[in-house]
Amino acid sequence: MSSEIAADAEKKGAPVYDERADVFGDEDGHQIHYKTLSWQFVALLMIAEIVSNGMLSLPAALAAVGLVPGVILLVFLGVFALFTAKLLVDFKLNHPEVHNMGDAGYILFGRLGREVLSLGTILFAIAATGSELLSGQQALQVLSDNGLCSISLVAIFAAATFLLALPRTLDGLSWLSLVSVLLIIVAGLVTIVGAGVNQVEGRIVDAVVTQNFYNAFLAITNPVFAYAGHFMFFILISEMRRPQDAMKAAWTLQTFSTAFYVLFSVLVYVYIGSTVASPAPFSLTPTWSKAAFGIGLGNFLLAGSLYAHTAAKLVFVRLFRGKRHLHEHTVVGWVVWTGLVGAAVGVAFVFSVAVPIFSYLIGITAAVFASWYTYGLAGFFWLHDAYYLDGRGWEALRRRWGMTVLSILTIIAGAFICVAGTYVSIKLIVDAYRNGLVGKPFTC
Repeated sequence: MSSEIAADAEKKGAPVYDERADVFGDEDGHQIHYKTLSWQFVALLMIAEIVSNGMLSLPAALAAVGLVPGVILLVFLGVFALFTAKLLVDFKLNHPEVHNMGDAGYILFGRLGREVLSLGTILFAIAATGSELLSGQQALQVLSDNGLCSISLVAIFAAATFLLALPRTLDGLSWLSLVSVLLIIVAGLVTIVGAGVNQVEGRIVDAVVTQNFYNAFLAITNPVFAYAGHFMFFILISEMRRPQDAMKAAWTLQTFSTAFYVLFSVLVYVYIGSTVASPAPFSLTPTWSKAAFGIGLGNFLLAGSLYAHTAAKLVFVRLFRGKRHLHEHTVVGWVVWTGLVGAAVGVAFVFSVAVPIFSYLIGITAAVFASWYTYGLAGFFWLHDAYYLDGRGWEALRRRWGMTVLSILTIIAGAFICVAGTYVSIKLIVDAYRNGLVGKPFTC
């Protein structure tokens, strides 16, 4: 960055990106280039990752809390996620060396912070991969009329996920993200049309539904975590040609996801009513259900590969940062990379078929980690940089008291989602065992 650009950015109060400290450094002369993504493709990757299988459960959330609170919640969470994305992007621009949440954790909390947030990212990414594997299994079961054992279906989907996650750079997945976004849009529209042409007679559509705290928070967990993709943002931004354009991608993501979530959930709920299933395509006739799941299958596949890629990329960069294996086609580099991708998908596969309560554990993982990655940590990012980079310490926090208060409230919100979400997920497991709903491992 030239001194003129840096000076102009400082005058406007914008973060200054120091390219010399970039995690991938100067890539001239290297065989493998990571910094190749435009903001448009980063936006597509974000949408492909976030607007996936979780969207299909949103109509059921509206049925549980009512139309009005549900829509308000979706819009609020979309705005909130955009706000935390801005704080995250600014932190990345201020600290170009940050590649993932573990690197950010080191800046905030030292070595312990690095290890905890790195481990959390890996666990959450693997759990998310497993979630997509289960969604792929559901889709294949519907398409095959339960013609194969569910373990076989998960294995087939896991093998495809592994192959798709193998490119070393996200540029290798960028064009597929366009296909993935188109598929989830069409799958959502097919679900809406399928619900519209087969509207439930005598359906109940409530403006507001009164619930106790447990049922209410259980209902809103899907909307809360439907925006939970920020844990990948540092990795995505690190592979942009111009990280300074990252907010354009974030604006595109949040505008699209919020509008599409509201449109999809409202129309499906209005057409089907309070009996809408989760995922929503299960409420459709067999033909429409197969169409929706069949079209959405490609999105589940790419989202799963992105999550597995994220888990592998964090470890790979940690191992080889500053070494030639990162940027060159070495045997060691490719063997380690392939092994890491295989391990990520393999662990997700084993968990999804061997742990009967895995679907509940996904909820716990999301509550513990996504609550912080998407919401709470953003407050720490702003407070840290305002305190240290401004050079005035506590005086800077007092002078910018509005943002200080918002950052503290963001941290409190993340803590609340973490605690309440964990409580709800644990209670779900207890209730499932009590009611005999937990199956056995490795069963069809």
